[in-house]
Amino acid sequence: MSDTSPTTEELQHGMVEQLMAVIGAPDDEDVARTADGVVRALDERLRAEAAA
Repeated sequence: MSDTSPTTEELQHGMVEQLMAVIGAPDDEDVARTADGVVRALDERLRAEAAA
């Protein structure tokens, strides 16, 4: 079984992309929800790395 979860770098790039999407569509709840998910995933990853 291979691990297909994104790397920290991929999450960081995804966060930038999603934040740019929020800037482009500040009233779009779906865009905001997606951006929130990426930020939360990155936060979780960074906390895990810091604890390791």
